[in-house]
This record gives sequence, structure tokens and C-alpha cells, in this order.
Amino acid sequence: MKDKLIYWVNQLLVADFFLVLFSFFWFAIALLGRSIGVSLGLDLWYSLWNPVFTPAIGLLMAGALFTGLMNQINKRLNSD
Repeated sequence: MKDKLIYWVNQLLVADFFLVLFSFFWFAIALLGRSIGVSLGLDLWYSLWNPVFTPAIGLLMAGALFTGLMNQINKRLNSD
């Protein structure tokens, strides 16, 4: 049961990582577009920042801490 939970948490974190990576590249491209005068969705990106991207970044950080903590607990329990 524990291994399945860790597996699904890791799968969620991988998907969330790619969402965060996609949002970063979208932001960089839209910012570049704004600097040359082409609209590439920067206003849409800004409107999605608080409801979508901020929680995704928080979930990624929390999941990384959770996974690291679980690995340390497993390591200490298995070493005894």
C-alpha cells in the first residue's frame, strides 16, 4: 500500500513538474513576444498565475519535501 501511494505521488509530481515547466516556457516566450510587440498570451498567463501556476509550484515543492521525507524515514527504518 505504501509503495503504491509513493508511486502515485511520484506520478503526480512528474505531471506537475511538466505543467510548471510549460508555464515557465510560456512566460519566457510571451515576455519575449511582448518585448518585440507581438501578443503571445502574456495577459492570459498573468490571469492564470494565481489560480493555476502558483498552486502547481507549491504542490511541486510540497511533494518534493514529502518524497524526500518518506525516503529518509524508509532508509532509517530499513537500516535498523
